[in-house]
Parts: sequence; C-alpha cells; structure tokens
Amino acid sequence: MDETRLRGELREAALAHRPDRARMLARVERGMTAAPPARTLRPARRWTAAVAVAATAAAVVGLGGLAVTTLRDRPAPPAGVAAPGPAARAAGTVDPGSNRWWAQSDLAVTTDTGATALTVEVRVALTGGIVSTGHWQTRSADDFRVTVAEESGALVYRWTLKEGRELPPGPHTFAAQYNHAEGVRDASADTYAVVLTARDGGRTTLRGGFAG
Repeated sequence: MDETRLRGELREAALAHRPDRARMLARVERGMTAAPPARTLRPARRWTAAVAVAATAAAVVGLGGLAVTTLRDRPAPPAGVAAPGPAARAAGTVDPGSNRWWAQSDLAVTTDTGATALTVEVRVALTGGIVSTGHWQTRSADDFRVTVAEESGALVYRWTLKEGRELPPGPHTFAAQYNHAEGVRDASADTYAVVLTARDGGRTTLRGGFAG
C-alpha cells in the first residue's frame, strides 16, 4: 500500500472516532473500587497515630500528677538525706576570774530544742604547768559522765549525757578549771567541740575556740 495513502486513511479514521464516555466512566469507577488496600488504610493510620499521641500525652499527665502527689504527701526526707539536728549555738571564753596561776574555760551552749544525746569536749592546750583542778556544769552532775585526760598535747574535759537522759532547751554552761605556769596564759590553742542529737536522729556539731 502507498505510504501516502496509508497516512490519509489513518487520519480519516482518527477524525471519525468518537470516544465511548459511558465505557470510560465505568472503567474509572471499577478502578476506584479495586484500589489497593494501602490507599484506604492511610486515613486509618493517621487516626491511629493521633490516638497514640493522645494516649501518650494522657499517660504523661497521669504520671506527672502521681509524682506531684507522692512528693506532696511524703512525710519523710529522701533516702540518704540526714534529718536536721537540734538548733544550737556555742561560745567559748576564758573566765574573767582567772589569774596568773589558775584559769577557768567557760563553754556556753544554748539549745533551741531538746537533745537526747550530747557530748561536750573542752581541750586545754598543754602550754606549761597545766593541771586539772576541777570542772562543773549547770545541769545536774547525775545527768553526765565526766572524764579528764591528756590526749594529743591537750588536757581534755569530756561531758557525755547519760543514756535515757535529755538535755532541755535553754542556756547551759560547761566549765573546765586548771592551774597553769605563772603569767598571762595564751588560750588561742584551746578548742571545744559539741555534738547534739535530736529525737529523730538529726545531729548538730559545733566547734570553736576560746577568747580571753
């Protein structure tokens, strides 16, 4: 067949063709009905993700409320944190009645709360001629065990509250008396230490020195 004639016939056939719209629409509808399952699952996935996010947020809010309630209602301090000890203050001085051969070191301890255990130490440095001549305290002598001994270059006076006794709130004085070499004695090397324990086990430690 002549190529020119063939092209003419094909052009005429194309111009004469009329598409079947009804058949095309039916084909499209069938295609939509037979769409892959993945396409119909996309909205479901979005909805599932939204539900998961909402559930997670609800869980976080729930846990946060539980934590706040737990912290608010917890009566005891966190594990490993010591309870506060008794509120107390201390000051050491050399008694103004001291003289060129004898002296008294006064330790004033003031407690705002009671203590179920107490240890008081007054350390008088062995500066020469130091010999104990006595001691006293404002509380009853029956409440304490008292020892005096030389330890590490000092004469140590130690008061220990007896078991079952309690130190009440208020001012308390512990005095250490001793002879020393003639002259004005330098007390700058003398020290004290006080350890108080509350009913709940809280402990307070006070340390310092003595002024003239």
